[in-house]
Amino acid sequence: MTLPPIRDWWSELSDEARLGLLESAPHLGESAREEIRVITGAVVGMAETLSDDDLDFARTELEQADEAPND
Repeated sequence: MTLPPIRDWWSELSDEARLGLLESAPHLGESAREEIRVITGAVVGMAETLSDDDLDFARTELEQADEAPND
């Protein structure tokens, strides 16, 4: 099993799954694995982990979201 590229599913991941993912990094929590499976159709096993590049991407995305002006 291979984790699909983070850019394919990050934007559709729920806030809860995103935070859980970063809290358990580099491992994926159950809710994140399930959401990634629903979003991509890929089987995401319990042994899947995020790469350093994936973690950098996720952290950058969250920082940019925090800095964005609220409407």
